[in-house]
Amino acid sequence: MIDLRSDTVTRPTPEMLEAMVSAKVGDDVFGDDPTVKKLESKIAQMFGMDAALFTPSGTMANQIGINVHVQHGDEVICDETSHIYNFEGGGIAFNSGASVRLIKGDRGRITAEQVLACINPDNEHYARTKLVSIENTANKGGGSCYDIKEIEKISQLCQEQQLGFHLDGARLFNALTETGDSPEEYGVLFDSISICLSKGLGAPVGSVLMGNTAFIHKARRVRKKFGGGMRQAGYLAAAGIFALDHNISRLRDDHDRAKEIGKVMKNCSFVEELMPIETNIIIFKLNEKYTDKQFLQLLEEKGVAAVGFGPQTIRFVTHLDFNGEMMVETIKVLKTM
Repeated sequence: MIDLRSDTVTRPTPEMLEAMVSAKVGDDVFGDDPTVKKLESKIAQMFGMDAALFTPSGTMANQIGINVHVQHGDEVICDETSHIYNFEGGGIAFNSGASVRLIKGDRGRITAEQVLACINPDNEHYARTKLVSIENTANKGGGSCYDIKEIEKISQLCQEQQLGFHLDGARLFNALTETGDSPEEYGVLFDSISICLSKGLGAPVGSVLMGNTAFIHKARRVRKKFGGGMRQAGYLAAAGIFALDHNISRLRDDHDRAKEIGKVMKNCSFVEELMPIETNIIIFKLNEKYTDKQFLQLLEEKGVAAVGFGPQTIRFVTHLDFNGEMMVETIKVLKTM
């Protein structure tokens, strides 16, 4: 089966497995796992940030970050398609007791002007606006990337308004690969950044939350309350280190393959609308030829797995385990449908 459901379906390579089994470990809850410490230090240095915290998942990294930024009754500003709002189990309300102000952005990307219009007045009748969160790349935006100049404007606004600024950077390295921006440029713009190691980078488990020393000190306590403290986590952290060392530059391959598939899909009879393809995510809307369920079933019968992404909407995601031969076969399948 050619699996295009997500870039989370990758499996460790033999070289990554070797790095995992040979890792030096301790007890991370006691703070003495050397490989976890190495991972946290490595990624913090990449972004020029003070410190980092290894977490089991991207959802936990985001939810910890939000929890540190806000208090009960505060409000978070984000795009209406944001992962933190749509796909984290209502965690903002459940974990932090905060409300959400949604912005209708451009394929998941919001502007400083939109943020300014959503900041509540200092009045007891309103929730206290406390945090702005953006997502790069934007999943439901088809892997769309922010222009760093717009991020700089939002960052400046947050500083002026004394708001926290969080980045859900689950696929940030995909964005950096496409735009040519550097991790260091991002590190100075945000109060907190989450990075997923188990998507395009190919690690089996784990994400990292970054911030200043005081922020990560608080985040570690929140991680404990959320049940995210792990013991000999160095075996997993070693996979993350390997991913950062070996799997960033190859993200370009995923983007190129997604774009090649997109070229073919523009002429497919079942496609009503195809989102612009910037990175490794392909989102398209079906016309009346198939229902989404019929299309997914037919794909599966032909050996390709994908996911529905809304009414009459399908998502493909290219990744480390999707090679050139699979791309050719996928294109053949699409041409027969």
